[in-house]
Amino acid sequence: MAKEYKFPAGFWWGSATSAVQIEGAANEDGKGMNVWDYWYKKEPNRFFDRVGPQVTSDFYHRYKDDIKLMKELGHNSFRFSISWSRLIPGGVGEVNKKAVEFYNNVIDELIKNGIEPFVTLFHFDMPIEMQNIGGFENRKVVEYFAEYAKTCFELFGDRVKRWITFNEPIVPVLNGYLYNLHYPDIVDFKRAIQFAYGTALASARAIEEFKKLQIKGAKIGIVLNLKPVYSRSNHPADLKAAEIADLFHNRSFLDSSIRGEYCKELVELLKSYNHLPEYSDSELELIKNNTVEYMGVNYYRPFRVKAKENMPNPYGVFTPDWFYDEYIMPGRRMNPYRGWEIYEKGIYDILINLRDNYGNIECFISENGIGVEGEERFIKDGIIQDDYRIEFIKEHLKWLHKAIEEGCNVKGYHLWTFMDNWSFLNAYKNRYGLVSVDLETQKRTVKKSGYWFKQVTQNNGFVD
Repeated sequence: MAKEYKFPAGFWWGSATSAVQIEGAANEDGKGMNVWDYWYKKEPNRFFDRVGPQVTSDFYHRYKDDIKLMKELGHNSFRFSISWSRLIPGGVGEVNKKAVEFYNNVIDELIKNGIEPFVTLFHFDMPIEMQNIGGFENRKVVEYFAEYAKTCFELFGDRVKRWITFNEPIVPVLNGYLYNLHYPDIVDFKRAIQFAYGTALASARAIEEFKKLQIKGAKIGIVLNLKPVYSRSNHPADLKAAEIADLFHNRSFLDSSIRGEYCKELVELLKSYNHLPEYSDSELELIKNNTVEYMGVNYYRPFRVKAKENMPNPYGVFTPDWFYDEYIMPGRRMNPYRGWEIYEKGIYDILINLRDNYGNIECFISENGIGVEGEERFIKDGIIQDDYRIEFIKEHLKWLHKAIEEGCNVKGYHLWTFMDNWSFLNAYKNRYGLVSVDLETQKRTVKKSGYWFKQVTQNNGFVD
């Protein structure tokens, strides 16, 4: 029997993206160089099909048409990021007037179309000059970031009421300092931890600046990519492995952002391996006093672990993997293009955890989506028939609906993403959009999922 899934009044329906992934115009109008511009120039072979960040989806020049299309597809909210290196080339100093004009235009256009702007301050795109002096390992960069954040609040805070300090702050830590996936491509756990701590500090400093300005009706939060951790079994060794994986991958930023402190177990673990970051009591006080007011949850996949099969190499690189092995669960459903498990219930488990252990903080799903390679295979009558995407969204929304029914404080759902965008090393290998982008002509074509999403937003739900 068909069931109706109706969402609360005023639910945020929309999508998310970031500056470096859609803007293009990487070398235009005085924009400075960020780590991706620099790395692509240095090592283009690291990027799928050697496609770099110069043009991407050309939102910089096409934002008016794109925002109009967002409205047509039912968006009432949209999360994007400001590029630090575009707004303040070099990361510190003079503000780029052309950048101010661009972001003002984007914000005004969104509001004109009835779309609430959600603005992220940092989405993986450190100005290269800031990275060259250590990024968030360096307290100076933390202060420069706070100054940049303050500038954004002053310039755009009269219209932007939803701010986010960082998107997925753990990603530059793991990918840039441990796993060879992002610039600066360093493999050093101690530095990774220092960078992570500096990021938490930078987030708290941005919140401190935000509070000083007392912007009426505005809130500031953070977006975390949470991966519910499941142990292979109830064996104590498997359970311990899952607990440690959760400490590193979830609680590291969850606890510092919401509770304003680090959990004792994580601190003790790092201390026993002589890997605590350099910190001061006044900095811990700053983190304690500047917690987030709401948060975004990015959910793509679960994290399954088991106890180590073999002892780590004592001469090898010290990483979180010293404490657990990933568990390949037999029969799991996969997105073969991304190598990720599809497990819809994970979204519910995350939200129940936030309800029960983090004061039921106001939150929204800030990213969820599926990337598929070679979508042109599914074109029929000129439209990509991406039923797999509709199915993916629908099944996640069912679990999201259940969480709301059970009292979780969830205000919205943002899909990753509105139109196909550039995905760092993967470039355009996997496509995530409701709208396809032809890279040669930049032509936009709505996919089947785009029309379906429009119906969901119009009905504030669906029947299945």
